Amino acid sequence: MNKQTLQTNDAVSLALRVYEPEGAARASVVIGGAMGVRQSFYEAFALWMAQQGFRVTTFDYRGHGDSLQGAMRDVRADLSDWARDYEAVVSAAKAALPAQPLFLLGHSLGAQLPGLMRNPGQVDGLLAIAAGSGYWRDNAPRLRRLVPYFWWVLVPLATRICGYFPGAALRKVGDLPAGVILQWRRWCLNPRYSVGAEGAAAEQSYGAVRFPVLAWSMRDDELMTLRGTHHLLALYANAPREVESLAPADAQARRIGHFGFFRDQFRGSLWPRAARAIAGLEGGSAAVSGTTA
Repeated sequence: MNKQTLQTNDAVSLALRVYEPEGAARASVVIGGAMGVRQSFYEAFALWMAQQGFRVTTFDYRGHGDSLQGAMRDVRADLSDWARDYEAVVSAAKAALPAQPLFLLGHSLGAQLPGLMRNPGQVDGLLAIAAGSGYWRDNAPRLRRLVPYFWWVLVPLATRICGYFPGAALRKVGDLPAGVILQWRRWCLNPRYSVGAEGAAAEQSYGAVRFPVLAWSMRDDELMTLRGTHHLLALYANAPREVESLAPADAQARRIGHFGFFRDQFRGSLWPRAARAIAGLEGGSAAVSGTTA
């Protein structure tokens, strides 16, 4: 694993980790992280994927994780900036391996932001893990009961007091720049999520995506529902897309949940299945608006 720094067009430094295979790489994979999750969380999976012949890149969005410079209250960034960061990492990965396909593995938020990329033609496919619309009525039942307090009281109050969202101390999501959490709030309160909150430009951006999208919805996901996954993929209106619903029993496990896929226990079950799925995305193999319950 090599730690690298990538300079964006607006002079922001992003912290990257690149995992190279021993031989010639069969493809590039960029892992887009979930909200509030540092890139180190994905290290075991990234190392395993490199052993399967993939060149894997992980990163932290600006103002977060290893990309944070200075105090978070001083960070001026929102989700649009994070989408630009994601795309900058994709461009760097493509430049490093231009002759091979490039795939995204998006965990939660990491499967939402690709729809806002300005040059989706660099991408050959997206495997979405535990991802869906963040609209609050699409949240899992237990989470949905807590959402009114979270979005209408805790987030506005804590962000105003601290100048950022102190999620680590509150044990909610994680520390996030003010611009990120407040824009995400607008998305999550809109029935059409990012497209509804941002308007026609965002809808056109998602509509420009033509690479195939395969989404894995975990039946025991404590945050996301299958309905929310379908609603997210519907935003990629012109892309070949498919949803698969996975139960813990499919991986001989008691639990997967929103974060479990990346645990080492799944290196013999879900991880090989993911490697095959990613390789199968080349050429647009996902069914158009197809679903598997």
